[in-house]
Amino acid sequence: MCSIIGYIGNRDVAQILLDGLSRLEYRGYDSAGIAGIQCEEISVVKRLGRVKNLSDAIDESVKFDGIGIGHTRWATHGSVSLENAHPHLSFHGIFSLVHNGVIENYESIKHFLVEKGYEFYSETDTEVLVNLIEYHFKKETSLENKFLVSVQKALLHVRGTYGIAVLCKHSPGEMVVARKSSPLLIGIGDNEMFIASDACAIVAHTHNVVYLNDGELASITQSDFSVVTMKNEKIDAVKCELDWRIEDVSRGEHEHFMLKEICEQPVALQNAMRGRFSDDLSTAKFGGLRLSPRELRQVDRILFCACGTAWHACLIAEYLIEKYARIPVEVAYSSEFRYSNAPLEKNTLVFVISQSGETLDSFAALQEAKRKGYRTLAITNVVGSTIARESEGGIYQHSGPEIGVASTKAFTAQVCVAAMLALLLGRLRDMSFDDGVAFVQALLQLPEKVSKILEKKDEIRLIAEKYAHHEDMLFLGRQSMFPVALEGALKLKEISYIHAEGYPAAEIKHGPIALISGKCPCFFLATQRNTLQKTLSNILEVKARNAMVIAVVAEGSKIPPGCTDDLIVVPETHDALEPILATIPLQLFAYYIAKARGCDIDKPRNLAKSVTVE
Repeated sequence: MCSIIGYIGNRDVAQILLDGLSRLEYRGYDSAGIAGIQCEEISVVKRLGRVKNLSDAIDESVKFDGIGIGHTRWATHGSVSLENAHPHLSFHGIFSLVHNGVIENYESIKHFLVEKGYEFYSETDTEVLVNLIEYHFKKETSLENKFLVSVQKALLHVRGTYGIAVLCKHSPGEMVVARKSSPLLIGIGDNEMFIASDACAIVAHTHNVVYLNDGELASITQSDFSVVTMKNEKIDAVKCELDWRIEDVSRGEHEHFMLKEICEQPVALQNAMRGRFSDDLSTAKFGGLRLSPRELRQVDRILFCACGTAWHACLIAEYLIEKYARIPVEVAYSSEFRYSNAPLEKNTLVFVISQSGETLDSFAALQEAKRKGYRTLAITNVVGSTIARESEGGIYQHSGPEIGVASTKAFTAQVCVAAMLALLLGRLRDMSFDDGVAFVQALLQLPEKVSKILEKKDEIRLIAEKYAHHEDMLFLGRQSMFPVALEGALKLKEISYIHAEGYPAAEIKHGPIALISGKCPCFFLATQRNTLQKTLSNILEVKARNAMVIAVVAEGSKIPPGCTDDLIVVPETHDALEPILATIPLQLFAYYIAKARGCDIDKPRNLAKSVTVE
């Protein structure tokens, strides 16, 4: 979840690194630092807190000689302290290293190095790795490519995950990078090279990138690079072109990335659907699945794996696919599936959903499913990401970069893709042509209906401000609205730090009703006509216990006077798409509550955007 940036070229190295780190700060903001070659030595500057603190500490005396690396930290090994901040120097000052990941066997390596006379100044596993590289470098005296080989030899002893960038003062024009289960890419410029853990850090400078695969290392100079395996086998790198623009990773006129991304949802939904309907507009099509209609018809069961917000999208996918395609669906936390030994039927299709395509637990779940011989597909937002490359096929969301830590447009795009997948599978089985056409028409109208909800931002802001002082809240819904309730509670927890829980509405009588009082408002998702009366009964139950009630309902719903304290009306739509429309008010509600409470919305405490460590 930490972030890495590196640069080799003729421009102001420190400024390039700082600009990149500021774009990567959503991946970690406990500390930040940069290192570079200066006057034939490695110079390091690092500060606690945000990148701005680091920027303020850098003056004209910091003039790197054309090469440098940078890092923002999300603390894993060791507390938040200056000693634990990256970059780390080796004991004799020969190497500096930045690292994203966890070295699991660092204690035994540290013990070995202490016996060899090495001293340590931090609590981190990263300092152990940089000293191990130095140990091999000093041990070998006559090797060609001594820098690269020393990194290779050190990594052969490492158990765990890493994305690293390394500088060596004895090779001042070269940088060595490597990855295992942690994202890293090389950006190719005009007589300059970049490395980053996320493309958004370098999109202002180049659109030509190479994504490193697991077990690959690269030696990079200003004008060239070479990629090899851990066994020193040369790799023909595949170059890709980024389709992002610098505007995509800027806030523009919005105060926060989260609000910008909430407002981008009509376009994100259009992009998720573009070119993915049949000519007769009766079904969806996904060329990236790489499965024929016959193969899809042979699927007996579907397993979805994901984490966090993407897991909620999977729960909605379960409701939709079982309802419209009549295929049994299971949903597993990726972190649980990778260690379980759950029995799966022979014709099970495994989907992994991850916005970044780099979520470590989801990648591990994908690998486990492949190891057991199941067909694996991915739904992800980042072209060239690890999960996208390692799956056998999949669906890109095309949502554009999502910078806000709390996922918004990526979630609704995932649900949109899930609805289209339910349509495709349903039409391959027993969904009629007319029902398919009605489904497609509802999907095509979806962006406009989301826009109508966004026009109510001020109305929702006033409601949110009314409840901003509360410290507990329940979110309740039935059927596919239950995952939406979970997502609404998660959004509120993530950015406002209010304790919130999501439940099926009927389950409140089985325990949670004990929490309900005038101090615990309840947010009901009541857009479904077929369960509206039952949900109204649940609302009356909590009203009888003095709870304040906010409800989201569809246009035309008959809500008795006094049943709710605040009402948010959304457009009526197809049953399958109700979760998307109901989600928009929840996102805005959480955003405006967090703003009223003075929270750091885009950088909530203890959280980072992409979880790339276990």
